[in-house]
Amino acid sequence: MAREPRVLGIVLAGGEGKRLWPLTADRAKPAVPFGGNYRLIDFVLSNLVNADYLRLCVLTQYKSHSLDRHITQTWRMSNVLGNYITPVPAQQRLGPRWYTGSADAILQSANLIYDEKPDYIIVFGADHVYRMDPRQMVQQHIDSGAGATCAGIRVPRAEASSFGVIDADPDHRIVDFLEKPESPPGLSDDPEQSYASMGNYVFTTGALLEALKDDAEDEDSVHDMGTNIMPMMVKKGDAYVYDFADNDVPGAEDRDQGYWRDVGSIDAYYDAHMDLVAVHPIFNLYNQQWPIYTYHPQLPPAKFVEGGIAQESMVGAGAIVAGATVRHSVLAPNVRLAAGAYVEGAVLMDGVQIGRGAVVRKAILDKDVVVPEGAHIGLEPDLDRARYHVSEGGVVVLGKTQLALP
Repeated sequence: MAREPRVLGIVLAGGEGKRLWPLTADRAKPAVPFGGNYRLIDFVLSNLVNADYLRLCVLTQYKSHSLDRHITQTWRMSNVLGNYITPVPAQQRLGPRWYTGSADAILQSANLIYDEKPDYIIVFGADHVYRMDPRQMVQQHIDSGAGATCAGIRVPRAEASSFGVIDADPDHRIVDFLEKPESPPGLSDDPEQSYASMGNYVFTTGALLEALKDDAEDEDSVHDMGTNIMPMMVKKGDAYVYDFADNDVPGAEDRDQGYWRDVGSIDAYYDAHMDLVAVHPIFNLYNQQWPIYTYHPQLPPAKFVEGGIAQESMVGAGAIVAGATVRHSVLAPNVRLAAGAYVEGAVLMDGVQIGRGAVVRKAILDKDVVVPEGAHIGLEPDLDRARYHVSEGGVVVLGKTQLALP
């Protein structure tokens, strides 16, 4: 009986997340809450765990306390079976320096690879919202005999200049790896589409270790997986693309098949939340065949009293909507809305309090924000910009514990 290949998962979770400020003012980007109950990192970990990849190292660096705590309290595997999900901080194993890039992060953590002795290594990012069965990508990688496989998602060629772009031949061998090209190459089967890199990779262990060592000796390298390692593998003719459109997730429906969002900016983060609250959401959190796991606090159900209502919204446990109106919004646990308050197109995180008669529109309110009685957010753009952070798309953002002005 053939032995199952030994696979180690490495999740890159050290991102600073500057474009998500002020949500990342006090936490790492993968620890940013999403969808009321979750953290961004829960999506990649759920995909890997659902696929039975249960030996996972999460490489952290910036403001990692809340991320480390979430992983250790939520993601517990069976020690008896040798499974684990462990946060790994930057340890300066190769000298007195922090990680200088994603490739350097793996190189400095190579002891994890030597200890585990895997046949293959999955290297996934930690800050995207999607479902994926990585077993199918790993199987293609094994069948191809490649040293490296990169997941690519089809995007309109006219929009591909915003991404790292993969140019591949009809047999899926990558012939070029381009960073935000002005003229992206089209696909062999659809010239009006291009492959955008999803930042998810599968490597044969020996090929990855060799590439990391070569990269470390290159003084001109920025030591990044997409910028340096993948182009190096491409030059060797040893890299293939995995078409995300071929991924078949159990329980997926036509409307959310192939959904993937890079929520690296405030506007993208906000839009991904609005995707959740449509009557027929294009990303369905209710797929029980491929669940997204997280820690759920012990709280009573949400309560609606004194005529309080919520329409086309998601409302977390412990929330109380008392005589208030909520439309097209996501409310995390423990949110409190007082009589006469009106919330529309908003993302309210844990512990937010909205006072009597207050109005909140097109806004993101981080944990424990307080909006006093009668205050207005999202109604007067010039006033909002003078008081708060406002994104290019007009989303008003208040950081943790911020008190809104009356």
